[in-house]
Amino acid sequence: MKRTVFTAEHEAFRGTVRAFLEKEVEPHHERWEREGVVDRSAWLAAGRQGLLGLAVPEEYGGGGAGDFRHSAVLTEEFARAGASGLAIGLHNDIIGPYLTALSTEEQKRRWLPGFCSGEIITAIAMTEPGAGSDLQGIRTTATDAGDHWVLNGSKTFISNGILADLVIVVARTTPEGGAKGLSLLVVERGMEGFERGRNLDKIGQKAQDTAELFFHDVRVPKENLLGEENGAFLHLMTHLAQERMSIAVAAIAGAEELLEITKRYVKEREAFGRPLAKLQHIRFEIAEMATECAVTRAFLDRCIEEHTAGQLDAVHASMAKWWATELQKRVTDRCLQLHGGYGYMTEYRVAKAFTDGRIQTIYGGTTEIMKEIIGRSVLG
Repeated sequence: MKRTVFTAEHEAFRGTVRAFLEKEVEPHHERWEREGVVDRSAWLAAGRQGLLGLAVPEEYGGGGAGDFRHSAVLTEEFARAGASGLAIGLHNDIIGPYLTALSTEEQKRRWLPGFCSGEIITAIAMTEPGAGSDLQGIRTTATDAGDHWVLNGSKTFISNGILADLVIVVARTTPEGGAKGLSLLVVERGMEGFERGRNLDKIGQKAQDTAELFFHDVRVPKENLLGEENGAFLHLMTHLAQERMSIAVAAIAGAEELLEITKRYVKEREAFGRPLAKLQHIRFEIAEMATECAVTRAFLDRCIEEHTAGQLDAVHASMAKWWATELQKRVTDRCLQLHGGYGYMTEYRVAKAFTDGRIQTIYGGTTEIMKEIIGRSVLG
């Protein structure tokens, strides 16, 4: 079916993104995979091309486009290219809303121009060694010391952890238990006591730097409090829908691209004297995946429209994230199977997709957390 969610303007932007990927990302991605981190120059190139800060007001150097569909186009093209290293989606769609919605005027002028130019790379630090999706288990503390906070604790699995110049840290600012008493503090590169651990060795997304972060008596100025003191839980819940939508958009785009690759493969690859595509079992497998992708695409496009209009709720965002990422996992596994032994070879796109995509059902809230959110809503 012809997609109707995008306008001519969005499709023109898609062309810009594809040109950027061809010139600035694809020639270098294999090296970034080996090195475990992308070049900072790629972030600067993205800034020059206008791919950073799409929703940031123009007065701070952004694109001024509050239309989520531009972000969806960007996410789709990166997913189809298999370009997992340059975490622009994290920067734009997850961290950007916190900075634009919660920053004071002084903070916006201090951080947003660099955010949009690529000179300031960002990260958000929620996950801790003992607390994954459970915000109530956060142990990182920030003690009020008058004109500053004293931050102590550690975080793990932090995307952009090595490159980040600005890290939004979720910390406990009151001893009160549970999700209450959490605040968002912005830690900047060079602050004394802020240390980065190892660049974590993951099974996939090798080019995307993911690190441990440590905070030892870091003096964070009161001017670096983001949003309301003890208001982090509400802030985080407000912006999770977009994070989950971004992951879902990448998931369906990745599944669709891998299906196209596999369709070409089974038409070319022969077994028993004829192309694989002539075997009924292969045709049934392709038919099932094509149908599942088409149904999922229809739902995701509707969610994109709803989110663009500011009407998408957390429950439907959770549905999108759960369904699309689990579909991506199934499609990737089946496509690898259809490639046979070649699917297990890293030189084939399906092998990389198998390891890169496995995280999709985990980060941004696991499938199990998504089901819990949906279940609570359905059952009341």
